[in-house]
Formats: sequence, C-alpha cells, structure tokens
Amino acid sequence: MYFSSENWAGAHPAISAALSAHATGFASAYGTSDLDREVERRFTNALALTVVAKPGGVVFAHRDAHIVVTEGGAPEYLSGQLRLATVDGMHGKINAHRLRRQVKELADGDVHGGRPVAISVSQSTESGAVYSMAELDTISAVARDFNLALHMDGARFANGLATLGCSPAEMTWKRGVDMLSFGATKNGCWCAEAVVLFDPASAKAGEFIYTLKRSAQLFSKTRFISAQLKAYFSNDLWLTVAQQSNSKARLLAEAFAGLDPSHARLARKPETSVVFCEWPQSPGFEDTADDEQLCRFVTCFATTSEHIICFRDVLHAAAIKLQP
Repeated sequence: MYFSSENWAGAHPAISAALSAHATGFASAYGTSDLDREVERRFTNALALTVVAKPGGVVFAHRDAHIVVTEGGAPEYLSGQLRLATVDGMHGKINAHRLRRQVKELADGDVHGGRPVAISVSQSTESGAVYSMAELDTISAVARDFNLALHMDGARFANGLATLGCSPAEMTWKRGVDMLSFGATKNGCWCAEAVVLFDPASAKAGEFIYTLKRSAQLFSKTRFISAQLKAYFSNDLWLTVAQQSNSKARLLAEAFAGLDPSHARLARKPETSVVFCEWPQSPGFEDTADDEQLCRFVTCFATTSEHIICFRDVLHAAAIKLQP
C-alpha cells in the first residue's frame, strides 16, 4: 500500500494505451502535429507566472503554496523579476481579507517595495481543501480592484472540480481566473501538464512559446503529451478518476473510526484525495521531535479497497500497542 503521493503511482491503463498507440510511425515535432493541434483546440506554475512578470512585480500566494515551498525558486528564476509574498489562511486557502490588506499596503507604497502584479491560488490546495465559488469570487474581486492577474495552480484541478460538481469554466474564467496551470500527472497521466491562458489575444500569450523554448520546456515529441491529454479527456476519464480518488480518501478516513483520539485521530474530513491525521509518537510510526505528528495520506487511481483494509488493520494494531 502506498499513500505518500500520486506521483508514486504509474499511469492509468487508458493513458498507457494511448501512449502505446502513438509509439510507432512519424509525426511533426515541437507541438505542430495534428494530434497536438487537436488537444490545443480542446482546451506550469513557474512558466505561467512569467506571463505577468514585470520589473518589481510581486505575486501573492498562500504561505504553504507549492510555488512558495516546493519549487526551489523556479518562479523567481524563470521570470527574472518576480518576488513572492505570502498570505496566511486556513488549510492552504488564502484569507481574502488579509490578502486585500497586504495588496493595498504594497500598492500604496513607494518604488522600494515593488508593485503587485498577480495572485496565485491552488485548487485544490496543498492541504487538500477546496475553494468554494464564493471564496474564489472574493479573491477575484481583490484582483479586479487592483488590476492584478489571477493564476490558479491546478495540480489537483480535477479533484477540486469533482468536489464542487461544477464545470471547468465555472471554476476558472467565470470566476475571473486569467491563467491556469493544468495538472494531469497526479490524476492518472504519466507526465502531462498544460498552461491555459484564458485571453489568447493578449500579447503575452503570443510570446509564451518562446518562454517554453528558453526554459527548455518545449519538448520535441509533444505528441506523447497530447496523446495522454486526449485520452484523459475522452469519455470524462479525468473526472471519473478524480471522483474515484476522492471516494477512496473518504474510505481511508473511515479507518480512524473507533480509535482512541489520544492514539490517532483524523485531523479533518477530507475534501479531495488528501487525508490528514494526527498521532503521538509510537513504535508503529516514525518518531518526530514533536508530541504529535501531522501525517498526510494521498489516494489515487491505483488505490484499491485492499490497500485501505490493510492500512486500517496496521493502524488499529499499532493503536492497540499504545494501550496501557
């Protein structure tokens, strides 16, 4: 059983089949094949933010956001001129009131502090939470009031969409999102991400291909990325996989039922495919320097009921060892 990350899993069988189907023959390279164009008509973080880069530009994001914590300075490096400012909020969601205050303070300041250029939200968040439509609208209002671009990190986009039960449009451009880093790798693809710019007529959109080339992200055999995305969207596979992953997370959360809360407890009800729990140090789990340990478990298309049953049995056996 593996609950560390979706990145540990392989590819969904439908994605593997699509890759195999395009493994022979010839197709034009660098995003110019018929398959590439087909996927373009149907429709990352660091690259997307280069679109809004300006001298002295500041991007606001949650303090736990992937672009802040886990991208090794890539947004700043690739843009050449951006700075990240962090905002607090529960479960990885930006507190809109704090955001407005911080943006206003910078906007009202002088040249020494830089200037606000964008806001970045993660949907779903690194903590597995999902912004409601109303929450997105509130953040979008801040972006509009200060003429900022709104970026959405969608590494787990499908999981958030499955939770809200809305259309992709309702969760993105209809909420004021200007650009989306669309992730598919965590939801069953082998390696497929896309940047979606909702205003293709903008001058920056036309320049983006050069940003890809400069950052060594313009793959030659792009048809293998497009093949994945075509299969991903076919017959709503992406939503089916996300719904299954979310469902498995809810089952995993049930494994904590009946346990003594002092031994192990569910931190909060899962909203997507991410489950958090708390437990003290124990022989059955990794020791930490703290009295309690917050642990993350992630389900995916490859998670089975047998995996969850095995986890439940191990969890309850470890809890029994803690009994006096």
